[in-house]
Amino acid sequence: MDVGEVRIADDRDFERLKALADKHDGWKVEYKKKDTTVWTKSTQQTEFKMIKLHTAYKDVSPPLLFDVLMDPLYRKKWDVYMLESRDIGSLNPNNDVGYYAVRSPPPFRNRDFVLQRSWLQTDKEWLIINHSVFHESAPPKKGFVRAISYLTGLVIQPDGGCGSKLTYVTQCDPKGSLPACFVNKLTQIFAPNMAKKLRKACLDYNEWKKAHQPSYKPWLHPEQISLPRLDVSRCVSTGHQELQEDILDESLVEEQEICSFEDLDNL
Repeated sequence: MDVGEVRIADDRDFERLKALADKHDGWKVEYKKKDTTVWTKSTQQTEFKMIKLHTAYKDVSPPLLFDVLMDPLYRKKWDVYMLESRDIGSLNPNNDVGYYAVRSPPPFRNRDFVLQRSWLQTDKEWLIINHSVFHESAPPKKGFVRAISYLTGLVIQPDGGCGSKLTYVTQCDPKGSLPACFVNKLTQIFAPNMAKKLRKACLDYNEWKKAHQPSYKPWLHPEQISLPRLDVSRCVSTGHQELQEDILDESLVEEQEICSFEDLDNL
């Protein structure tokens, strides 16, 4: 789907994600350690490279991994990079729109997104995709740089035993001007660390869920969805682009000035 396009995701959208996850032609390995590999690939849409991560969790089942990725309340507990997340509306039981703000390592400005999220569960895999859209209720705001997700997706598969395999692909434009060292930190530090945090979150989820609406899983049970029906006529750019013009040039930041991603845990 294109940026700004709001519609129910179809097989073509999920097949595109699968192709990106499965094919490695043109991708460059940036990090490889144990069960985790990170690749990058240049694209024509943005100077910021596409990133792909593949990892395996021998002690995490695919349904558990899917629940952790979809549970918005639990996300606020384990995802230290998330500043704010709120739902806007639902297209159908497998497609919704929401606002998401993410913490950037100092001295960079924090980024935010308005995203349509779509998901699909088959007999053999679980797929989640998102892309940037617009909504009148979430215009760009001061203190944040409105970033763009051309395509971000996750593919969850069984590993043949009791565990799971996860592939994460993202093609984003964080906007602003970022130095090359920031991109290096994303592939060498952030992506592998996120994979580790996600595994720990999965191992802690069942115990946490017992005390937090244990039967509430609207991503599995459509009858539990309480989101308002999305008014597609409101999914338009607000025109408040003047806020984007005040973005500082962050490309001159030196590597030693960048807060480590691990330090975000303490911010």
